[in-house]
Amino acid sequence: MRGRIDSTATGPLPQTGWVTETTTSAQPAVRTVHTGTPDGAAWWRDAVIYQIYPRSWADGDGDGVGDLPGIIGRLPYLRDLGVDAIWLSPFYVSPQADAGYDVADYRDIDPVFGSLADADAMVARAHELGIKVIVDLVPNHTSDEHVWFQAALSAAPGSPERERYVFREGLGPDGSQPPNDWESVFGGPAWTRVTEPDGTPGQWYLHLFDPKQPDLNWELPEVREEFESILRFWLDRGIDGFRVDVAHGLIKEQGLPNWSEHQSMLGSGTAEAQDTRPRRRAPMWDQDGVHEIYESWRRILNSYNATHSSDADRIMCAEAWVTPAERAARYVRPTEFHQAFNFDFLEAEWSPESLRQVITSSYAANDSVGAPTTWVLSNHDVVRHASRLGLPAGTRRPNGIGVGDAQPDAALGLRRARAATALMLALPGGAYLYQGEELGLPDHTEMPDDARQDPTWERSGHTERGRDGCRVPMPWARDAPSYGFGPSERTWLPQPDSYAALAVDQQDGVDGSTLELYRAMLRLRRELRLGQGSLSFTDEGGSVVSVVNGAPGGDVTVIANLGDSPVALPAGATVLVSSEPLDGDRLPPDTTAWIQLAS
Repeated sequence: MRGRIDSTATGPLPQTGWVTETTTSAQPAVRTVHTGTPDGAAWWRDAVIYQIYPRSWADGDGDGVGDLPGIIGRLPYLRDLGVDAIWLSPFYVSPQADAGYDVADYRDIDPVFGSLADADAMVARAHELGIKVIVDLVPNHTSDEHVWFQAALSAAPGSPERERYVFREGLGPDGSQPPNDWESVFGGPAWTRVTEPDGTPGQWYLHLFDPKQPDLNWELPEVREEFESILRFWLDRGIDGFRVDVAHGLIKEQGLPNWSEHQSMLGSGTAEAQDTRPRRRAPMWDQDGVHEIYESWRRILNSYNATHSSDADRIMCAEAWVTPAERAARYVRPTEFHQAFNFDFLEAEWSPESLRQVITSSYAANDSVGAPTTWVLSNHDVVRHASRLGLPAGTRRPNGIGVGDAQPDAALGLRRARAATALMLALPGGAYLYQGEELGLPDHTEMPDDARQDPTWERSGHTERGRDGCRVPMPWARDAPSYGFGPSERTWLPQPDSYAALAVDQQDGVDGSTLELYRAMLRLRRELRLGQGSLSFTDEGGSVVSVVNGAPGGDVTVIANLGDSPVALPAGATVLVSSEPLDGDRLPPDTTAWIQLAS
């Protein structure tokens, strides 16, 4: 029988030399799930990377929108926080229909954020502070204001200009029906009909997102050549890597078949639930043809590290919402991406069973291709985990939370968020942090609907709140205009009153604050080299998740109590960090601690 830790445990936890499924009378069973990374491995294998959403991090000119000068001025804060790199959401020229993910010019900075000179200065300053810079790349679609799409609208059906995008004739005798039944991620049909230059109704173009984001035709060599050129443009300016948006969406299934036809092949109801045949992938996502594109990009990135220095790799991280984990791991084979976000971890329920399963399957899949597992809990597209974890158990992860919706338990959500992050940062591999999570920021869950700007809100017919709640400008100083976001009171999205008490100046140097907790964890993670360690479970079942990170700096036992009762810590344990104060020698509910045991 495998051992477990519970509220009656009094003896020491196991310490060193773990092998899979061993047990003695003095220690519980141990299950090793990851063997660790050797010294001298590339920087990205265990890096902690901080996402900056440029519109919302720091406003340098008072117009209410964050910008590059504002970012430059706040970079020392990130050095002090202890991150290895930053990732910036798009700052390119854009009409901002989807907050910059509708790019009109990939080689210039939108004036709302600054200039190319500002971007160069930001990269230089970050590098001075020992921080690498990763930028967003949006290859699935452009803006409808991109010069290519404007040329396509002016050209005739079948022209080279239209071949750069996915144009098709409509169905029905007069072509008035969309070419297939695909729907936009933002709601509504994924097709829009154009008016031809002569004024007649014409072809339809595909947009898996907003109509102002037409999908590119990645079967066309010209499109591939253009993006290889864009990669080199930014690499030549010193950028350290790219986060690739919708990495699983570039190639569509040949013939663009109806999605309903794919789904109907498996039947429905009980019969579908019992069907063991492999499910067909959605015809617009995760097609095998995407991988040759990324192999080409990897060769370009590799060419920028001619000395093969472990600290000089230029990297790519995939935003690929792909399941199962084994298929997602194909994106991080040695010839493709360096990292891919672990969305299974982000979406895991706050339960020991769910977390054990996700951690185990993630390491199994990624280790099988020699890739690090890259952990993440929040980003600009999801409800922040300080709010998400405060929702009742079993609640479907919402697209957003607004006025009239069930509200999270703020105190419980923050407590669990701190515990979840403490578990995440103790896991070997890389990790991404979203701006403001180090302050414990919640979503703005009571934002007035008339303030919302996410296209999901309108496209869904006001049935999906959208992502604005997690994109609210940062609070830096409680008593300053816009809580220190900028020199004026203006903010492009309203800030909730709760941000005042969570501002940086209210947490800086305050024992027990979320900011100081993050600083302590990042310092210990780096000193002990937890990102390079092995990982073993020392529990099976029960309400506690307990793992040992066999780090080069010494074994660290991590105990996360997800139950309702305190858990006794081992006698003689040295507590390195705890997400909440201990109850004597016991770990309270919804709390994670890092401990070391005497050798």
